This record gives sequence, structure tokens and C-alpha cells, in this order.
Amino acid sequence: MPVKEQQLITHWIQQSSFNGTLDRFQHPATVASSQDRERRVAQSPSIVNETQSPTNPPPKRPRNASPTNHSPSPIQKRRKSSKYAPPTTYAHLPKLKDIFTPNLICIFIGTNPGIRTATAGHAYAHPSNLFWRLLHTSGLTDRRCDPSEDVDMPRLYAMGNTNIVERPSKDAAQLSKAEMEDGARVLEAKMRQWKPEAVCIVGKGIWEAVVRAKRGTGVGKGWQYGWQDARDNMGRGGKDKYEGARVFVATSTSGLAVSTGQAEKEAIWKPFGEWVRKRRLERFGQEGEGDYLDELWKGNEELRAENEA
Repeated sequence: MPVKEQQLITHWIQQSSFNGTLDRFQHPATVASSQDRERRVAQSPSIVNETQSPTNPPPKRPRNASPTNHSPSPIQKRRKSSKYAPPTTYAHLPKLKDIFTPNLICIFIGTNPGIRTATAGHAYAHPSNLFWRLLHTSGLTDRRCDPSEDVDMPRLYAMGNTNIVERPSKDAAQLSKAEMEDGARVLEAKMRQWKPEAVCIVGKGIWEAVVRAKRGTGVGKGWQYGWQDARDNMGRGGKDKYEGARVFVATSTSGLAVSTGQAEKEAIWKPFGEWVRKRRLERFGQEGEGDYLDELWKGNEELRAENEA
């Protein structure tokens, strides 16, 4: 065999032996990864070294092109504001009944029933609403009552409940200013009929509607939560010259009202709770839960019979 051909064969044998030795020291995963990568490159010519080739950069998206399908940002996920919805929208839902007896220590005035409340048939029934919790933490009730106990509030705590607008809606934004103001005038008549000592307005927006209906203006600068001026007592007048129910304005308890923190809400509600407990003690000899119905209905037995029929 010629010397040159023999040298080539020897070189080929040495090279194969080296590669075989090298393969023995490679990790199986590395080999598999390399093979998998080769397959992907063969199937997708655009893949080069896991990055775009410098000679073939990715196409640029035009400035006016719509964004790609990314997950929405937190801002995009925010709840959209509601718009006015006519009464027919939720006409299929039942209205919430007023909870009154004569001479209650206080009546709570909410905006209107939400969908969950209207469906349940009990006040402030949505789990996110803080009404029943704030009644407890402020001392208005001895325990955290269930929404189903709303009808027992006069008997248990000498307290009642109503709303400025009776029709249900998803939220207050679906009500018009006109129906809020009309509702304020109806409230005046209700307070004149049932004569509570005080009313607790559950939210500034309700009170703004009441003031607009009374005076045609807003609450003005410097307004504060809490007891309002005696000139704004609700239900004043009538044949017996009722002096009207004192007005305490508290925060909204809706889960959508997040501008005021929990601690601040409790601080605003607490003075009203203290006042109500004091009045129960002065009138009935006890601060907390009891059975006050007979005392409340005293002198109004005929009306009671009609109301409970």
C-alpha cells in the first residue's frame, strides 16, 4: 500500500477513536438537547441560535398597529362605571319593604337595594357590604346580626330601615338625580308619619340629595360627617308640630365605597352608636338587645294591628 494512503487511513482511525472517546464523556441530556435543537432548526428555519439572526432581524410593528394579545393590566381590569338604567331594567326584582314602627330611636336610610339585596329580600345582604359589621363595632348592636334579622331590628334594638329610592339597581350610578331628590321628599313624609328620634344617613351622596331637595344647593365646603344642623331635621312639621328627626350622616357601607378606610368608617360610626345606646338606656332601662315592641307601639294599637295584619 502506498505510504500516503496508509497515512490517511491511520489519521481516519485516530480521529474516529477520539470522537468516540469524547462521546463517552458527554451527558445524555446534552446530547438529547443538541439533537432536539437540530430537529427544531430543521423544522423552523427562522430559529437560529435561539435568537434572531443579525442578518434577518424581526419585523417592526407599525406605530399605529393594535397591541398584541397580552394579559390586561390592572388598570384595564378595573370595574367599569355604571350608567343610568331605567326602572324597567330591574323591574323583575322585588322591592324591599320599609321596616318601621312608631317612635323608633333611629331609622337608617340607605340609597336603594342592590341586586343581591333585592333577591334576598333583606337589607344590606351582599357579603361585601359592611353595614351589619359596622352596627356591631359601633355598639348599635350587641352582636353581628344577619341580614335576615332586619325585620327584627325594631323589636331587638328599637331601630328601623328604609331607602331614599325604593327600586333596585346594580349600584347608585344607575339612579338619576331627579329620582334621588324625589325620594328625599318622600322620606320627609315618612319621617313625619313614624316620628323617629333620629335618622342615620348611610352615605354622603344620600344626604347631598336630601339637601338639594330642601334648599336647591349642595352641602357646601367644610361639610363633615356626623350630626347635622337642627334646621335640617327630617319630617319637621305636621298637625302635632313634630320637631323632626335629628340627622346623623355616616359613611356608605357599600363594598364599592373604598375611598374611606375601615378604621375611619368605624371612627365615624362610633359616636352614633354611643348616642343610640344612651337613648335606649334612658327610655327603656337597658342599652342593648331586648324586646322593645310593646313600648314602641304604645298608644298606636290600631295602627299596629293594621301593620301586622
